[in-house]
Amino acid sequence: MSAVDRRTFLKNASTLGLGLAVASPSSLLHAAAPAPAARRRYAVVGTGSRSMMYQTAIETDFRDHAELVGLCDANPGRLQLARERSRQLAGRTPPTFAPADFEKMLATTKPDFVIVTTIDGTHDDYIVRAMDAGCDVISEKPLTTTPEKCQRIVDARARTGRTCRVTFNLRYAPACTHVKHLLMNGEIGDVLSVDLHWMLNTAHGADYFRRWHAQKKNSGGLLVHKSTHHFDLVNWWLGAVPESVFATGKREFYTPAMARRLGLAGPHERCRTCPEKSRCGFYVDLARNPELKSLYLDHEHHDGYVRDRCIFRPEVDIEDTMNVLVRYNTGATLTYSLNAFSAWEGYTIAFNGTRGRLEHSVGAPKPGGQPVWGSTRITILPLRGPAREIEPWTGVGDHHGGDRVMLEDLFLPSPAPDNYLRAADERAGAASALVGMAANRCFETGQPVALKDLVRGLAAPTYSPMPSRTAPVPMPPALPQ
Repeated sequence: MSAVDRRTFLKNASTLGLGLAVASPSSLLHAAAPAPAARRRYAVVGTGSRSMMYQTAIETDFRDHAELVGLCDANPGRLQLARERSRQLAGRTPPTFAPADFEKMLATTKPDFVIVTTIDGTHDDYIVRAMDAGCDVISEKPLTTTPEKCQRIVDARARTGRTCRVTFNLRYAPACTHVKHLLMNGEIGDVLSVDLHWMLNTAHGADYFRRWHAQKKNSGGLLVHKSTHHFDLVNWWLGAVPESVFATGKREFYTPAMARRLGLAGPHERCRTCPEKSRCGFYVDLARNPELKSLYLDHEHHDGYVRDRCIFRPEVDIEDTMNVLVRYNTGATLTYSLNAFSAWEGYTIAFNGTRGRLEHSVGAPKPGGQPVWGSTRITILPLRGPAREIEPWTGVGDHHGGDRVMLEDLFLPSPAPDNYLRAADERAGAASALVGMAANRCFETGQPVALKDLVRGLAAPTYSPMPSRTAPVPMPPALPQ
């Protein structure tokens, strides 16, 4: 499936009983306040594919409340594309700046917020520089990639008093919010353990091994770049803080040895020049994808970034198979796996509570059927008695409708109160990314890692109240005699 197909499923929005958790229509989520006298000012650093969502939102749906005042990127070709996009969307072109002129951009354009969508390994640099210049920050996930960089952000937040939002859009996906709603309301009591298995297929999963993500210095590996979403969901679902991590990981599929086992003579340098492209089931042609061609292929001569590297090349240093055990401050435990070469794309999760079990899946194929990314299920299994299917809340748009809801929460001047507290700051960003960072350390040492040993002065995130872990629990019905 294409990236767009994978991330988007269209389903009629259901409004029955959703309240503020509905992802669509937006009018049920937030009551738009009158436009303020002055629009809030935003600058974007990093003009790759992810920045387009924010730029489009600012210059279309939220233009009454927001203004794009500056763009910063190391690649002048992509900067020019972003300027042209502004010309088409808003009829104007914001000024552009190279990374060396980042402070100049902040001084001359005076943004209220800096949106950071650069490669993960540089997030901390721009977050700290923006805070030191008096700006608030909106950062793409993950917050950052190493404990040392995380410490810089925590210290800058304490030093400057500026805010940092981390855009965990999966919190806003209707089905994920529905799961939070059920757990908050004690559907299965208090949660004692969680089992989460996330599958990336050989289209999406393989793509991480082509791009800058394939180097840990850039991405922190998949347990930081990708799994920060998943760890954040569990942290938020449980309303709990991870305390210790043990993990194992390996790269065994996207390797030179596997290329030869698949009948290739490679690995080679890149798909575009590969002498075996006609024989490789992982070949991609950037020239045939208009977005990838315009963003990357047409401008790789500016910075040398090649978007179609061979996934089997030896210099890849991230894992493709990972298993993690996390213990929380509530006593709950998480067992987690991530597989980047799965036969289907999606996830399954089970919460085991004092009153029963909640199972939730996205993309899981039914017996004898094909996997479908948009297929979503929620099942409640009481300790005793019949299971029942719950019709998941639904939405329309990217990330199951979550992107639109998140953008409203970011850019509307007066969003309605949110009982689920889906907005995440640097504390939540750190709490999720540090699980992946701790796992990376486990790979090196073979020993468990306490998160308190990685970063100092990190406060616990704010979560919605969850069921008491000390209140009486109803006795389940007697077993048949």
